[in-house]
Amino acid sequence: MSNCLGLYIENNLIKYAKVSKDKNFIKIDSFGIKFFDEINEALQQVIEETDSEKTPISINLSDEIYNYFDMFALLTKNDLDKAVTTEFESYCMDNGYNPNAFETRYVIFNDNDSKEKLKIIHIAENKMDLNKIEKQTENYRVSNISPISMAIPNLINGNPEKNFIIVNMEDITTVTTVIDNKISNVEKFEEGSNNILEKINSKENSYLKAYEICKNTTIYTEEDKNTQEESYIQDMIPVIYDILGFIRKKVNESNERIDKIYITGTLALINNIDLYFEEYLLDTACEIIKPYFIDNKTDINIKDYIEVNSAISLALMGLDEGVAGVNFKNQKLSNKISEIIKMDLKPEKGKSKGKTKGKSSSNSKLGNIIKWDLGEKFDKTEFSLMRTAISLLMFAVIYSGFSALLNNAMNNKQQEAENSIATTNNQIKLIEADEQKVESKTNEYTTLINNLEEISSNSSDKNKTKNAIPNLLNQIMGAIPSNVQIMSIQNTTDTHIVIQARSPKYEQLGFFIATIKNDGILQNTTSTAGQKDGELITIKIEGDLP
Repeated sequence: MSNCLGLYIENNLIKYAKVSKDKNFIKIDSFGIKFFDEINEALQQVIEETDSEKTPISINLSDEIYNYFDMFALLTKNDLDKAVTTEFESYCMDNGYNPNAFETRYVIFNDNDSKEKLKIIHIAENKMDLNKIEKQTENYRVSNISPISMAIPNLINGNPEKNFIIVNMEDITTVTTVIDNKISNVEKFEEGSNNILEKINSKENSYLKAYEICKNTTIYTEEDKNTQEESYIQDMIPVIYDILGFIRKKVNESNERIDKIYITGTLALINNIDLYFEEYLLDTACEIIKPYFIDNKTDINIKDYIEVNSAISLALMGLDEGVAGVNFKNQKLSNKISEIIKMDLKPEKGKSKGKTKGKSSSNSKLGNIIKWDLGEKFDKTEFSLMRTAISLLMFAVIYSGFSALLNNAMNNKQQEAENSIATTNNQIKLIEADEQKVESKTNEYTTLINNLEEISSNSSDKNKTKNAIPNLLNQIMGAIPSNVQIMSIQNTTDTHIVIQARSPKYEQLGFFIATIKNDGILQNTTSTAGQKDGELITIKIEGDLP
């Protein structure tokens, strides 16, 4: 039976799960969470508590970058590697990065629209961040370092007939899209549990207490709420709405039908959040991930397993489950198997086995090799040695011939390349001359265009302002929830709008704010926390006309 300790590490928190596997049988031996101020001390405690001093460990990457490339399906492995490297170098050049500063991996999946194309998910991790992870864990048996987005689908017993999205709301939110049982897209959304926990922590001065409050909060419950809980709800709702808006956009943009949305991570512990997702994602079923191999009859609360889903998925990654080829752990040469070939020289049959005579026999053979008399017949040993020598000579001649041909071909190709470079340089000079002429004419036209734009600018600004206000009112009319009342709309400056609204429900105001942001009704949108007067909550929303 093999086992692995999965560690999901965030800023102040470690989620851990030790998982064992025997053929197709999987079980969780131990699991939990640990808050920390000093990472090394917390890691040591987890290792000791789970008795994992000799257990392989699988942990998550941090701040990885995802890119997507289209490739020709008939490329060889070497050519595909070169093409992917070239695409990533081009990306780095466009963004001012040094490609040598990154460790990279990539995953291949087929393009459903074209059999001649492959889609590449390219993952890059800054080597400094990777070295930091390896430095923190250098005293332990870390065998796997993988992105959580690639590990989290391990919790689902895949159905190839269904397409789904996994929303992992940890410190930040990762969204993994699975089409035909294969990961086709990964996106990171910077809002997540960290935004909520930091706000609550600033009030309670305890990250552990903030986590427990988040875990024990019930969303969408109007009764039996005390005032303190309401203040936390208003910290949670805007973040959840932003995540919902991002997910709804992903579902709408998908070329494939999304059958289900799975929810996991710290924010998945909020009670009723799956029902809350379903209400705003309409026709798409939503479900909180439970590891597929967990028996519902277990004595342990299923929610306790869900709490460490990320750590369980990483442990499965270390047990060779899920996507292959995304392990960023660098294997040392000392860990690789090396073969040692030993030669055992024995004395010939019938000769003395004494040390002196054995050595004399070996020297005698060497003498026979050097002192052949061509006037005598060869014995079997001499004939065998002669045949070997002729074979080596023929190999040397053939090798020299191929080397000469190859060298000649390389020289020809080099000459062709030099001729091509010279021709290209001449063409570049012609292009540069044409470019100067075009630039001269462009400057003339630019001056004329600027004059025309200056004349029409005032007129267009007036028309824009004239039409912007009616458009704003129409958009607000379509976006406002039934229980939200607009008290006033003011155009305080040129394009700045101030809206005062009130409602008896925090979530309705939160939905209204999220709709204004996601639908682009106003730009640079901000809002106040809200003031409660009797049964009504009043907020002020500010933003600029698009």
